Amino acid sequence: MTIRKIFCIYVCMLLAGMMAGCGKNSAADSSAADSSAADSSAVDGSEAGGIDIDLTALSSTMVYSEVYNMMYAPEEYIGKTVKMDGLFSVYQDQSTGNNYFACVIQDAAACCAQGIEFQLSDDYVYPEDYPEVGDSVSVIGVFDTYQEGDYRYCTLRNARLTG
Repeated sequence: MTIRKIFCIYVCMLLAGMMAGCGKNSAADSSAADSSAADSSAVDGSEAGGIDIDLTALSSTMVYSEVYNMMYAPEEYIGKTVKMDGLFSVYQDQSTGNNYFACVIQDAAACCAQGIEFQLSDDYVYPEDYPEVGDSVSVIGVFDTYQEGDYRYCTLRNARLTG
């Protein structure tokens, strides 16, 4: 093979990888994002006010990566206080009537979205005390998981809306 052919194959593989950016991430991708996020002072627990992970201080790409990591390896985040900005979303389970509230974050290209459920600490009444679906929200809460049926879910417990 000539160098030109090898270079063309390399460029094609690079472009294919870039186009698949919103697809499934491999463990290597997750490790790289973990490493990058660990280097950020916004997620090392040193922030004032008791916030361990301040997603509001990260770029949109880093926020999306960190939220992905939270969903991929939740055991590493349990008990940490998280602050995040995103869009308010609600899901009502038709079989139980339960409402589930989330703060949804899109990636930099706005092609993919990740959300974290939150449970407000006070006795809020939905919909009176909640924002409109799609409104910008800022949420602070303690990261935790819970089991419902056969599935494990992530949530911010004792959360509060801050803006």
